[in-house]
Amino acid sequence: MNDRGSATPQAESASASVELGPVLLQTRGVHKRYSGVGDPLHILRGIDLEVRSGEIVAILGASGSGKSTLLHILGTLDRPTEGSVLFEGAELHKLGEKELARVRNRNLGFVFQFHHLLPEFTALENVCMPGRIARMDPAQAEVRGRELLEEVGLAARADHKPSELSGGEQQRVALARSLFCRPKVVLADEPSGNLDPPSARRLHQLMYTVARAHRQAWVVVTHNEELARLADTRCRIEDGVLKIDPPQ
Repeated sequence: MNDRGSATPQAESASASVELGPVLLQTRGVHKRYSGVGDPLHILRGIDLEVRSGEIVAILGASGSGKSTLLHILGTLDRPTEGSVLFEGAELHKLGEKELARVRNRNLGFVFQFHHLLPEFTALENVCMPGRIARMDPAQAEVRGRELLEEVGLAARADHKPSELSGGEQQRVALARSLFCRPKVVLADEPSGNLDPPSARRLHQLMYTVARAHRQAWVVVTHNEELARLADTRCRIEDGVLKIDPPQ
């Protein structure tokens, strides 16, 4: 299905000069193993990664290479077998579950390959869901939600339910939802993997325009080389090891 709506602005070139801030998110010697029948499956092998404020990082790799596993560990949705994950210098997995949830809800935004919109709610209601969970004043939440829909080019679609939106529009609603709480880091897992090429291209442009506008750190897992070329830093996972591409 083609993406309807106005064209998004062109993304800023990765070659443009970007002033990066301090390290926000960091891994030190992260390993991930899964036990099962036979030998343990060693997915990640000593991953060291730093993500700075304002930086866009793309992580590439073949299917099953551990890209999504690393993203889930960065987002505290999974735990490393060994090693540590730090946010603003604090080791995340030493926190209790309530503290961890607070960090995740206030500082991390998530965009997945499948939008995970609630079908019975409108686009606006879906975008405002984090505010409802945080018990935000409904009127203030609505103002914030409409601002975000305007930013992603969907102000006129606020009252439409997901089934009335194209695939690209649904993913743009999911992007707006991820920004609701003004996260410092956005983690995106194959965000355009379920879209046709024109819709994917528009989403890529929008994502990077938003990232630059908000000065957020973004970590994007993808197999799409075109998407990765827009990033400041490109990494690849090969045989469980993270390799950083030389600057282009």
